[in-house]
Amino acid sequence: MPQNTSWRSHRRRGGRSRRALGVLAALLLIPAALAGCADADAEQADGRPVVLTTFTVIADMAREVAGDRVHVASITKPGAEIHGYEPTPSDLKRAARADLVLENGLGLESWFAQFIDLADGRSATLSRGVRPIPIGGGSEYAGKPNPHAWMSTENAAIYVENIRRALSDLDPAGAPEYARRAAAYVRRLRAVGDDVRRRLRAVPPARRALVTCEGAFSYLARDLGLDEGYLWPVNAEQEGTPQQIAATVELVRARRVPGVFCESTVSPKAQQQVAREAGTRLAGTLYVDSLSGPDGPVPTYLDLLRRDAETIAAGLTPQEGSR
Repeated sequence: MPQNTSWRSHRRRGGRSRRALGVLAALLLIPAALAGCADADAEQADGRPVVLTTFTVIADMAREVAGDRVHVASITKPGAEIHGYEPTPSDLKRAARADLVLENGLGLESWFAQFIDLADGRSATLSRGVRPIPIGGGSEYAGKPNPHAWMSTENAAIYVENIRRALSDLDPAGAPEYARRAAAYVRRLRAVGDDVRRRLRAVPPARRALVTCEGAFSYLARDLGLDEGYLWPVNAEQEGTPQQIAATVELVRARRVPGVFCESTVSPKAQQQVAREAGTRLAGTLYVDSLSGPDGPVPTYLDLLRRDAETIAAGLTPQEGSR
């Protein structure tokens, strides 16, 4: 089968991957085996290929392309913080049984390399082909690619194409269906992108500053013509330091930003302090790293984009009587 540049195949490395997984199973899986087996066995039960993704947003994209031909599941759960995620023993077992694992790349899943080393099989990096935006500022992350590329609908079309290729390589018989579904999904993505831009046109140019907890919106801000500000560049252990808060307060005051935001997967406490000290308001919760459950506000990626656009447009519109 010809190799495709959007995925790489991980063969046995002198048997080391299998032996490493065996050692982990012996040492770690004993207390978790029953729970892990239930998930893994369910994924294998109907005979369809099993595709695992590293987080819920790309799982939703993959389901849109795959339809019913494969079983798609996310390693992380709705609402999970993915940057510092630590794979569980059952995660490792599921990966060892999966036919394909999809990751974002761009350094988002810092845990992924050691994760996939323990699992034979194929993996695809969905951000391959995206032109990354470097992280700014003076932190240890400065100059590294911002990993949140899916927040641009144009980039999301690249993700969809990489999913289509990976699924077609995995299941050649399904290639025509994957192509059809991918094309239809990209049309929907672009329609949502147009709607998001329309919603944000109403924000006055002087107010077009998007200030968030994490710098996760660089691609969205670029697409929408927004200036970006944030407390910290990447979710990490040291968040909301006095220096970060002071710098963000200064930015909000200087731009007279009518509202600031925080993401669903982190504590808004530091941003609440910014709002108090800068004389503005915490204008809402944004979604980026994770979808909600099916009954929540953002059960799909398209819902996430629409919800964020509505929240940003409302938050950057000055309230009556504001300065």
